Amino acid sequence: MMAPVDIPRLAGILREAAQREILPRFRRLDAGMVRQKSEAIDLVTEADEEAERFIKAEVARLAPDALFVGEESVAREPRLLDALDDAALAIVVDPVDGTANFAAGLPLFAVMASVVRNGETIAGVIYDPMGDDFVMAEKGSGAFMRFPDSDRDIRLAVASSPELGQMVGTVSIAFMPMANKPQILANLAKIRVAANYRVAGHDYRLFASGHTHFVAFNKLMPWDHLAGVLIAQEAGGHAARFDGLPYLPVHRDGGLLLATDPDNWNLLRREIFTV
Repeated sequence: MMAPVDIPRLAGILREAAQREILPRFRRLDAGMVRQKSEAIDLVTEADEEAERFIKAEVARLAPDALFVGEESVAREPRLLDALDDAALAIVVDPVDGTANFAAGLPLFAVMASVVRNGETIAGVIYDPMGDDFVMAEKGSGAFMRFPDSDRDIRLAVASSPELGQMVGTVSIAFMPMANKPQILANLAKIRVAANYRVAGHDYRLFASGHTHFVAFNKLMPWDHLAGVLIAQEAGGHAARFDGLPYLPVHRDGGLLLATDPDNWNLLRREIFTV
C-alpha cells in the first residue's frame, strides 16, 4: 500500500531531529533539562521537547493536511489524542522513546513515527540514533532495515519459535495490573529469558529482526506501539490485545501481545499471561 506521505522523507526528518536536538544533549543533561511527568519513571527532557518541535515543523511542510500527534504535544493538549480517532490522516510521533534510558545516559533509545489513515496504521518508522539505521514498513509491502545514504535494505522476518522453555521475549511489566504481577512474574519462569529494556522501539526492532520470540505490553499509547506493531506484522508476526482482538490506533488499554505466529500467541497467552 502506497502511503500518502513520503516515508523515506519522514524517516529523514526523524534522523535530522536526532542529529540536531537529541544526540548533542546525550549525557549532557543538567538537572534543569529533565522533569518528572506522572511518576519517577515517566520523564521528559529538553531533548524530547526540542526534537518534537523540530519534527512537527518539518511534518507540517511534508504533510500539511495531516494531524500531528506527538507525545509531548498531547501532554500539553490532551484533546489531540481524541482527535486521532477521527482523523482522515495523522502522523504520530514519539520524539525520544526510552526517555528514562536517555536521561540516565544509557545508549538505548529511539525516535518513532507512524502514519494513520482513517483509523488504520499504514506506515511506521523506528530510528535508532546510536546505530544510525531504521526499521520501517508500509502496509502490505514488508518490513525492512534501512541504512542512511545506502541502497542496502535488509528484509525483516520474525524468528521460528522454539518450545516454550527456550523462548526469549521482552515484557514491559511496569504497567501490568498490580494484582496480576506476582502471577505473571512467576509464569515467566517457564521461558528461557524475559527482558525489559524500557524502550518499546527496541523491543519491536528485536522482535521484527528475529532476535526474540515475543513482546508484551500493557499500557497502549499510540506513539509507543503503532509503528512497531505494523513493522512486526509486516515481518510476519502475529499481534493482538490480550482478548485476542486486533490492536488499532483507537485502543488505549487491553494489553498487547506479539508472537511469531497465532499458535505461539495462544500458547503464551495461556501459559504466561492468563492469571
